[in-house]
Amino acid sequence: MFTDLQLAQKSLRYRRDILRWIKHAGAGHTGGSLSCTDILNVLYNRILRITPATRLDPLRDRYVQSKGHCVEALFVVLADRGFFPASDLETLCRYDSHYVGHPTRKVPGIEQNTGALGHGLPLGTGMAIGGKLDAAPFRVFTLLGDGELAEGSNWEAAMAAAHYKLDNLTAIVDCNTLQITGRTRDVMSNEPLAEKFAAFGWAVRTVDGHDLAALTAALAAPLAPGKPSVIIARTVKGRGVSFMEDVGKWHHGVPNDDEYTRALAEIDASLAKFPELRVGASLADARSAPSP
Repeated sequence: MFTDLQLAQKSLRYRRDILRWIKHAGAGHTGGSLSCTDILNVLYNRILRITPATRLDPLRDRYVQSKGHCVEALFVVLADRGFFPASDLETLCRYDSHYVGHPTRKVPGIEQNTGALGHGLPLGTGMAIGGKLDAAPFRVFTLLGDGELAEGSNWEAAMAAAHYKLDNLTAIVDCNTLQITGRTRDVMSNEPLAEKFAAFGWAVRTVDGHDLAALTAALAAPLAPGKPSVIIARTVKGRGVSFMEDVGKWHHGVPNDDEYTRALAEIDASLAKFPELRVGASLADARSAPSP
């Protein structure tokens, strides 16, 4: 089990790599990838029962990234966990590459093709129903964007999940309050979000989506027997880079050379606060770092 310190280091390295690959590809959803980084970090390094060796095991946990446009964060985490070599991302968004701008099952570790918003929660609900029918022990996790909740298919799935008492299903809402055309509250308000999910029969917990310990506690087990769980993770779009944080233009934006240099300098300055992980080190070094 990684310590909170080691996970904090990983989040910084993940953010650095997200920026690197988006810059390299010349395309990507920078802000949303940075806002969900800590969520993916906790899921893949503490919660999910899945490894490269067990990725086809019928009893594995399932993760579906419904906000598929932020796939860069998922690619970086999967590469770190050994599902494929990080060097594969040299082809990100290139012709004939499997590493495109949305998740595809052609990439090892990806459960479902997503990115048409509103599809992930219905898919996760179906997987959870299958698990119940088979009396299987696996859990299903689905990451949604808050702007994505304007899609009605989410609420059809929410009704079905509650009806079938899917306590093996956990939805996580990356609630960064921004989408491509503006503030979620202005485009299509979904607040009060916790009360809406509760009214649909879900167990609900709201957490700081950048608090690794709080995320771990919220995701460790279903919130209530007989109810699907939803974690409303309050996050900041562009988290970790000061001039990107809570700025709408970074929903889909590639940093220019100066912005890229500034962004890496900020992250490197944060990494430098951890003496056991030097800036140029690999993520593997963080695994062997001593506990605080």
